Amino acid sequence: MDTGGRRALSVLTGVLSVAFYAVLAVAFAVVVSAVLADPPSLWLLVAAVVGSALAFGYASYRAGATRILTALDAQYVPPETAPRLHERLDEIASRMGVQPPSVYVAALEAPNALAVGARGGGVVVLDHRLARILRPEELDAILAHELAHLEGYDGLVQTLATSVLQTVAGVAFLVLLPVGVLVAGVSRAATYPSGRRPVPLGVHLQRTHYRVGQLVVLALLAFTLALRAHSRRRELAADDRAVEVTGDPLALARGLRRIQRASDPYRGLWSSLFVHGEEDALSKLLATHPSMDDRIERLRERAAERDDVGTAIPVHAR
Repeated sequence: MDTGGRRALSVLTGVLSVAFYAVLAVAFAVVVSAVLADPPSLWLLVAAVVGSALAFGYASYRAGATRILTALDAQYVPPETAPRLHERLDEIASRMGVQPPSVYVAALEAPNALAVGARGGGVVVLDHRLARILRPEELDAILAHELAHLEGYDGLVQTLATSVLQTVAGVAFLVLLPVGVLVAGVSRAATYPSGRRPVPLGVHLQRTHYRVGQLVVLALLAFTLALRAHSRRRELAADDRAVEVTGDPLALARGLRRIQRASDPYRGLWSSLFVHGEEDALSKLLATHPSMDDRIERLRERAAERDDVGTAIPVHAR
């Protein structure tokens, strides 16, 4: 075959390749449009998708407390077993206008505390060592911090937002895949006139799938960073609420410092739920909690504002 014939064959092959990918893209688009065709309105479809995501998220949230308690092997602490603890907890809950949560004790990997649930029926899990390492006023401040999370429905908001985010990412992938297939087809067809040997079709489709997934993951990462930033803001808000309830910023600061010293360098499975935050620079961007040192310094400044004694107030565990 002469040069002209080979060129004509390459062009024909390229055209057929584009046509093939166009058919694939149209097939995907038809499937998506079939789903979108019958609803009365696009807004109703969006509402249905978001509503389903919220429903699944809420169901996951409601079941989450049980899963966490089971995973931690947490034991329920009735009022008669620890009357003083329950008295303090009831008093703090009364000040905050929330229902007193159930109290559980667990042998965590490090002395810490976490709250799951909401203001109408939450759960507070305490490591069994907290009562030993914290003074009463420090434990009160930690309890107030955890109740602030229940009061603000922080766990519920984060769970629902994550559920919606994952659902939207899945829908976005299905919508973008036909476009990705068509673009990949044009790119593959361009290799024929140039005389380059294209990669096998199966490999090309796998790469297209992967690249569309990468695009969705990048968008997912951006929203995840926003959710983590919101989580860090809620931690600071919980600190502020605890100070408002107890009236003692340094009690919370000292309690956080004691927990930090007893916990470092713990980075276990449940660390995102605990009262401490990641400290190293690489994890700050994705951390659910602000730096512990930053939180303590912030509380010291709050105490200085209240007492007008400067920022040199000691908060080290004594």
